[in-house]
Amino acid sequence: MSPSDDAPAVAPPATLAERVDLLGRFRDVRRRSLSLAAPLSDEDQAAQAMADASPTKWHLAHTTWFFETFILTQRAPDYPLFDPKFTYLFNSYYEQIGERHPRPQRGILTRPALPEIIAYREHVDRAMERLLGRSLTPELADLVLLGLAHEEQHQELILMDILSLFALSPLKPRYSEGAPRSVSARGPSDFVDLRGGVAEIGHAGASFAFDNEGPRHRTLLQPYRLASRLVTNGEWLEFMAAGGYRRAEFWHADGWSQVTQAGWEAPLYWERDGDLWRSMTLRGLVPVDPDAPVDHVSYYEAAAYAAFCGKRLPTEAEWENAAATAPAMLEQLEGCVWQWTASAYSPHPGFRPAAGAVGEYNGKFMVGQMVLKGGACVTPEGHSRSSYRNFFYPHQRWMFAGVRLADDAPASSGLDAFRAEVRLGLSAPRKALAAKWFYDARGSELFEAITRLPEYYLTRQESGLLERIAPEIAAEIPAGANLVELGSGASLKTRLLLDAAAQIRRYTPIDISRSALDEAAAAIARDYPRLEINALLGDFATAEDLPAARHSGRPVGFFPGSTIGNFSPDEAVDLLRRVRRWLGKGSLFIVGVDLAKDEATLLSAYNDGHGVTARFNLNILERINRELGGEFRLENFAHLAVWNEPESRIEMHLRAQRSHSVRAAGLEIDFVAGETIHTENSYKFTEGAFADLAQRAGWSLKRRWTSPSPSFAVFLLQAM
Repeated sequence: MSPSDDAPAVAPPATLAERVDLLGRFRDVRRRSLSLAAPLSDEDQAAQAMADASPTKWHLAHTTWFFETFILTQRAPDYPLFDPKFTYLFNSYYEQIGERHPRPQRGILTRPALPEIIAYREHVDRAMERLLGRSLTPELADLVLLGLAHEEQHQELILMDILSLFALSPLKPRYSEGAPRSVSARGPSDFVDLRGGVAEIGHAGASFAFDNEGPRHRTLLQPYRLASRLVTNGEWLEFMAAGGYRRAEFWHADGWSQVTQAGWEAPLYWERDGDLWRSMTLRGLVPVDPDAPVDHVSYYEAAAYAAFCGKRLPTEAEWENAAATAPAMLEQLEGCVWQWTASAYSPHPGFRPAAGAVGEYNGKFMVGQMVLKGGACVTPEGHSRSSYRNFFYPHQRWMFAGVRLADDAPASSGLDAFRAEVRLGLSAPRKALAAKWFYDARGSELFEAITRLPEYYLTRQESGLLERIAPEIAAEIPAGANLVELGSGASLKTRLLLDAAAQIRRYTPIDISRSALDEAAAAIARDYPRLEINALLGDFATAEDLPAARHSGRPVGFFPGSTIGNFSPDEAVDLLRRVRRWLGKGSLFIVGVDLAKDEATLLSAYNDGHGVTARFNLNILERINRELGGEFRLENFAHLAVWNEPESRIEMHLRAQRSHSVRAAGLEIDFVAGETIHTENSYKFTEGAFADLAQRAGWSLKRRWTSPSPSFAVFLLQAM
């Protein structure tokens, strides 16, 4: 919905199920519009409160005009127009359709009277029902779905506009005792930490969506935090008491001009009653509920409140990513108020407006407005979705709009980072834990045991290959080099390079496990006293810069163990790009890569007969128990390794053996029998596929070596 009344757009193909019940859906939507108008008098339905609003009877007529104009006159040759004058009266803004009655003057349209509008609806409904009784082409079915979604938007506008009208009346009439209202949050306010990285936003799937919700695309997010619930009226009262509406330091320049010129001192529809505040609602004038979410605030007010709190508004991508990945940790995502974002309403990459008049809406309004996400108490049930893009001008307030705060994630490490990711991963619709958390002291010990198993060919093949080619690699390493190792672990393979390349002057291991890092750094310092050691505790997978890599000598990156396979191809490209920035142009990067091979060999390597890999996988639950007060019972989970051939990856999971609940990291987590926690991916590459991936990230292939079967490769890359 938008201040411009409409949202026609091109929808993707309707699903078969939607087409089967299209007639039923049409009847339900059309009946609901009339039921919303039922509590209103004829006079109520003819009045217009302001230029942005429209009379109820105009909404009833315009939504009917949409079906008549875009479907019946073009797809039903025998359809007779109800009244040709209605094309002028009830066109909203479609330039290609023709001239129209000015929007600010819709309230002077005393004729046609309401009974004639109802007759118009009945005339169009009969024709539409005849049409829907026939077999429809997919394109026509899609257009009907579009018309229904368009009418649902006007159902929300009816309630918005009648509230704006009733709020002006000295009688403060009540629309309905049972009118929708926002619900209060269940829990206290908290911030949910969300990891950054490459996220996908935009509509996906075959269900209906407006064209402005696509195309689905990738975007890069920095780690951020989102409030677990909406800002309340009580919290807004604190902002007001602190002089929020009188302190220019919180406001955008345009916002401050609006506040001073309009004399704002509270949200729209709030009225002072002595020392108390009352709010005009669809249920009449009521005391402000301090626990309910604040609504009817503009973007300017939302941004000022965020500044007052030392926070900010979320971007559209942040909000949508959080709704997709952590819905269980976020209250009031929909059904309360639309939530302002810091994102301007602009086209998604690759967006193209639809051809013809029906495509006029979205493209031509993509300037000067801000995106809102979620859905309000007055939004028809099932109408909104996480990719939905509502939008309004920053000064507008008559829509049901409120505030959810966001913030940049503080730099976290160790236990705080572990807790945040466990909470996020185990509350996601598809539970997952990042493989990097395997490697506490016990996990590192178990992994070293895995590397000695006969089934686990990776370490054996890579070590043998490195031992053979180390002199050739050493010949490429410049004098005084700084060897930077990502995810160093025990640093056993590092010794093969250090023995062959005496010109390496400095060693910079990076690892997320303090115990593994300290032990490995101490051992290297003892056995190679000539080396400068600069051990770094941290997560190389999320670091944006690494100045230590460029300190003291030309950097040479080292990334053995096929750890690159733990990243999806897109994530791997992102990581390789960042490593290129860390190391600099012309730098070298040595990468170990496991190559694709037969399924039996792969499954044996990740599901050994001794159960060591199973204990390694289950140890992540033990770690949660030890460090985060978890209550996992390991006998309730089983190790699972599967080969996902379409994705060319081995997946490790922990599968729940029965339905049960677990407390961990401050959460109550429900499992159903057979549900899994996805703990690791290990992508397997062809030589050409990895070379292409590296090239996408700005690396050229300098050398490549491959082991005998089962094949493993070492790539020497150079930053372009």
